[in-house]
Amino acid sequence: MGMAPIDVFIVIVFLIGILFFGTFFRRFVKTSEDYFLAKRMLPWWAIGMSIVVADIGAIEYMGMAGGTYRFGLAQANFDWIGCIPAMLVAAIIFIPYYWKAGVYTVPEYLGRRYNVYVQSIEAFLWIAFLAFVLGIILWATAIFLNTMLGWPQWLSIIITASIVGIYTISGGLSAVVMTNALQLIIMFIGAIAVLVLGFKSVGGWGEMTEKIYSLGPEFKDHFKLLLPMDTTTPYPWAGIVFGATLVISPAYWIGNQAIIQASLGARNEWDAKAGVMWAAILKTLIPFLIAIPGLIALSLYPDLSDGDRALPLLVKNLLPPGLTGLVFAAFFAALMSTVAAYLESAATLFTKDIYQKFVKKDASDKHYLTVGRILTAVIILFGIIIAPLSEKFPGIFVALQTIMSIFYGPTFAILLLGMLWKRSTQWGGLYGLILGVLLSSFLFTFKSHFFNISEPFLYISWWSFVFAIFVNIIVSLFTKCKSDEELEGLVYRINKD
Repeated sequence: MGMAPIDVFIVIVFLIGILFFGTFFRRFVKTSEDYFLAKRMLPWWAIGMSIVVADIGAIEYMGMAGGTYRFGLAQANFDWIGCIPAMLVAAIIFIPYYWKAGVYTVPEYLGRRYNVYVQSIEAFLWIAFLAFVLGIILWATAIFLNTMLGWPQWLSIIITASIVGIYTISGGLSAVVMTNALQLIIMFIGAIAVLVLGFKSVGGWGEMTEKIYSLGPEFKDHFKLLLPMDTTTPYPWAGIVFGATLVISPAYWIGNQAIIQASLGARNEWDAKAGVMWAAILKTLIPFLIAIPGLIALSLYPDLSDGDRALPLLVKNLLPPGLTGLVFAAFFAALMSTVAAYLESAATLFTKDIYQKFVKKDASDKHYLTVGRILTAVIILFGIIIAPLSEKFPGIFVALQTIMSIFYGPTFAILLLGMLWKRSTQWGGLYGLILGVLLSSFLFTFKSHFFNISEPFLYISWWSFVFAIFVNIIVSLFTKCKSDEELEGLVYRINKD
């Protein structure tokens, strides 16, 4: 439906090519370290490109365009104001310590810094989060393929999960990172094509703004980056500044295993830091390539009931044969790359922080490699089952941010104090995490009693972060901290170098 034979041919070649390219790396996987950390041989350029693709996959391509369609340019703050400062902090302070500690996961670092209870709780929280995000991404895939090809949504989910599952199970982190680097190039070409042809169709920036303003007074703020406090959108300026910039974004770039894992597989500390810096440079382009098409779609199709269909409609209706297939492949690459990154990370967390820690401590390395591959398959099946839950939220981007708000604030609190304040104790970290998550869960459950907007995830993240910081400090002041020898290489400036 809507695709010429040349487009279908391009898409088929792309899918087969990605499958073979990803499974090629199976020959390099001999140990669990090969599978989970790519033998710690990844170069900076591949790390940076993979980080960007893992971040801007389905959620950004579909969700950011859909969010801009609904709420305007305030959506772009999640990249410009939110991401860049947090990425620089991660590269300069946190990533070097993770890499030098030689850990497989962020919860493993927290286990060394605090205790095994913190490690276990964080691992379970991240596994649940990554599994649910897999469902969101697979649902985004279903929307995209249903809009473009008319495929049933379950068929779209199963095809995507099968392709990504095969090369992730085969090649591990090496396959994910190198495949992502290739897909980023395709994605950028596709995004530029949509942007250029979209502006040509709508008549340029001036014509686009006039059309949007003419839709009614409810669109008067669509071109503002910071929205007033009385906005009916989920993005008031205070929520953006305090919730997104100071909590959600740092927690995401400093604590998200799917983002951090490529850096942990770097061949040296310099490559680990440079990879994140390179990713930050690439991220500055994302709002231009992804958010603005949401405005173009609004000016062309102002009556869409589902803003997440804005981008697929632009691809389907504006691009000529041949280019449609290439751009389709680019956006499909975005969807698959995020699935791969989150799938690999969830399997790593479960194998290293749960299975090896509590189920079978002294098994052979080959055993953990096998378990990791089995868990990869199990997790992607779980993502397929829960994918329809995304319909419960006003857009896939809001769905992601809402799930984040439950534990991102407390997670960032214990990471921040753990890395920068040596007086933070294991019990301060534990109680800060537990009580912070309980507070955010309470606020989310009874949000209508405390907030005047329907999706207050930004505020919830901020207040749970502040509360977790307070609890951590108070408890730490009354409990014994670890010695400098125990904290060596785990706390900023306590390092044998």
